[in-house]
Amino acid sequence: MDLLQAIVLGIVQGLTEFLPISSSGHLRIVPAFAGWDDPGAAFTAVIQLGTMAAVVLYFRDDLIRIARAWLGSLRDPSLRSDLDARLGWYLILGTLPIVVFGVLFADQIENGARDLYLIGTTLILLGIVLLAAEKVSRRERELSAITRRDAIVVGFAQALALIPGVSRSGATISAGLFLGMDRVSAARFSFLLSIPAVVLSGVYELKDVLGGSAEGAAGLGPTAVATVFAFVSGYVSIAFLLRFLTTHTTAVFVAYRVALGAVVLVLAATGTIA
Repeated sequence: MDLLQAIVLGIVQGLTEFLPISSSGHLRIVPAFAGWDDPGAAFTAVIQLGTMAAVVLYFRDDLIRIARAWLGSLRDPSLRSDLDARLGWYLILGTLPIVVFGVLFADQIENGARDLYLIGTTLILLGIVLLAAEKVSRRERELSAITRRDAIVVGFAQALALIPGVSRSGATISAGLFLGMDRVSAARFSFLLSIPAVVLSGVYELKDVLGGSAEGAAGLGPTAVATVFAFVSGYVSIAFLLRFLTTHTTAVFVAYRVALGAVVLVLAATGTIA
């Protein structure tokens, strides 16, 4: 991987990680369109650490408050009804499904799940799911009303993002909308829930990328460059989406997903991309 590829893929990762359009899918599609080698699932997982740093920086005050409240609830059970303490427990609970399924299906994620036909199909299907969530959601529940059941449901939705093309933010925001949450609250919980999942997957894959043992591994230099650009573009993406969702629906992302998925399926079927 050369420097230009690393920069492009880093920007793509940052812009698409938090928009409901699938970062892992784009990191497979963009190289296919450009005629580059597939960077691999390990490279994708590691440069997500850049977007993790962006979400930590953006929500640093929230995270510090949640961490303090959660630690306090360990010493004093009466504090567990506090929203921040509950969020700490819910982030742990919501992360468990993606950890379990990530370990169980590690080989499929690294290999078969990166098939372009699968990615094109999941782009379209999750676009339809997101549209349905918009249509049926009451959008009357704020983040303060979140429950243990919500955390579990959204956590299982996040696990679907192990399949490229699904979109972690798309799946979790859709789940939040189905549960009656407003768009901004669904997005905020989605972003907070991404932190432990991305950290765990990135650290797990780091040894293979830096050691060059993973198929398609980019090496230390390009991986570092891509991670930095993912951080910058990821921060911009978070700020944009939270502002956008206060006055807009997710319809534009639905249209984009369906159109891109159709293009990928056609180009893959005709042998234009492979």
